[in-house]
Amino acid sequence: MANKGPSYGLSREVQSKIDKKYDPELEERLVQWIIAQCGDSVGKPQPGKQGFQQWLKDGCILCELINSLCKDSKLVKKIQSSTMAFKQMEQISQFLGAAERYGVTKSDMFQTVDLWEGKDLAAVQMTLLSLGSLAVTKDDGCYRGDPSWFHKKSQENKREFTEEQLKEGQKVIGLQMGTNKGASQAGTTGYGRPRQILNN
Repeated sequence: MANKGPSYGLSREVQSKIDKKYDPELEERLVQWIIAQCGDSVGKPQPGKQGFQQWLKDGCILCELINSLCKDSKLVKKIQSSTMAFKQMEQISQFLGAAERYGVTKSDMFQTVDLWEGKDLAAVQMTLLSLGSLAVTKDDGCYRGDPSWFHKKSQENKREFTEEQLKEGQKVIGLQMGTNKGASQAGTTGYGRPRQILNN
């Protein structure tokens, strides 16, 4: 965590809501995947949110992770460990850029300070979850680990129809357009005449 004092009032409420989104079970699964993907050399974090943040904080493990998902070229060219804050944040930014090139959408990305300052580790989890889902979906042989850890993303299912099939489809009236099958105006009153209500 950065060199900031405790938060009070609304700031504390907002941070408390963000902290509640963090999922310890998901943390366990992500740690298993990162170790399976990168190897035992990355070590294992202390259990809990703080341990997870400290493990990923310098960005090196994240960069190794994204590089391990690529066959030929590495998305992050230079990975170097550093104790300097701006170097660590630069490494995290390189991971985020590489993840975007890999296919993770901008809306699924965390901000550098979310990880480095520990502001929103749930967002970090969501980015890694999205990255894992994408790796499983690509099925290019680079993913290591249990495929059931992540869900597959939906893919395009393009269909080709012949001209004859398209013409046949134009003859069918969809039910949402309405139908007059079985309908008649028998027993209805003409326009302008009120319905007769009789009291016995």
